[in-house]
Amino acid sequence: MAGFIAAIGLNRYSLYLMDYGAPIGYRLATQHPEQIETLIVQNGNAYEEGLGDFWEPMRAFWQNKTPENGDRVRQALTSKGTKWHYTTGARNLENISPDTWTLDQALLDRPGNIDIQLALKYDYQSNVQLYPQWQAYLRQYQPPTLIVWGKNDQGFLVEGAYAYKRDLKNLEFHLFDTGHFALEEDGDAIADHIHRFLTTYVVENTKLTTSNK
Repeated sequence: MAGFIAAIGLNRYSLYLMDYGAPIGYRLATQHPEQIETLIVQNGNAYEEGLGDFWEPMRAFWQNKTPENGDRVRQALTSKGTKWHYTTGARNLENISPDTWTLDQALLDRPGNIDIQLALKYDYQSNVQLYPQWQAYLRQYQPPTLIVWGKNDQGFLVEGAYAYKRDLKNLEFHLFDTGHFALEEDGDAIADHIHRFLTTYVVENTKLTTSNK
């Protein structure tokens, strides 16, 4: 991603941070903090408080990479586990299309992909180890940040959303009565928040900068 950003000459941008994308975004932000205009965080974790009981099999796998511990982690990659991510915490299951977990599972079931996913999950501990560095970035650079979080998420707990308040002064904070994939039920409302937020912190600031010149 850093190579792509450099190749297209992108000097200033906002980041949407969610799930696996959050660690990628925070690596980019800490490498080049001067390039970040704003952060939009939707169930994207950067604090230990956000890692609840769901992570116990993963932590055991990190500490002892045995076949038995790998099999426990592998359960999250079954159709039941994939559906759980979409439906747990949703306020109305009729709002969630079965296409979501069905299509995800079809991709997960490609030959060899489970081993790739297990390798990714084992490597995820490298992200947790970087949490203090990412928090230091937030404290030092204070990027304008919008939190739009499904508060019933059992993977990335709502406590992880509240933890951002500890380090950020310029923070807009919204919780939604839904689960991990908050856009499935509250996409329109979240989009409205993002539009207003970017209009305030990107569009208006750009106008001010241009007029000052």
